[in-house]
Amino acid sequence: MSSTTTTTGTTTATGARTEEAAALIGGARERIDALDDRIIGLVQERMAVSAVIQEARITSGGRRVNLSRETAVLGHYRDALGKPGTALAMTLLELCRGRV
Repeated sequence: MSSTTTTTGTTTATGARTEEAAALIGGARERIDALDDRIIGLVQERMAVSAVIQEARITSGGRRVNLSRETAVLGHYRDALGKPGTALAMTLLELCRGRV
C-alpha cells in the first residue's frame, strides 16, 4: 500500500500527518488485509462444514436448521463480542444456511 504525501508532507493517503504515522498505518493496514483474508477463508471453511452437517441432518430425516444450536451460536458470539457479536453471528448463520 502506498502512503504518498502531498507537497506539504502533512497529508497522506492514510490520513496521517507524519511520515512515521503513515508508515505505522500502512503496515497495520497490511496486517488487517492479511487477517481479513484469513477470516474469509475461515468463513468459507465454516460454510463447507455446515453443509456437511445439514446434509447429514436432512439425510437422516431431520430438519436443515437446528434452532437450538443457532441460539447457542448467537449466545457464544454475543458473550465474546457484545451486541455486535450477535449481528456477526447472524450473518455467519445466514451464510451457512441453505447451501445443501
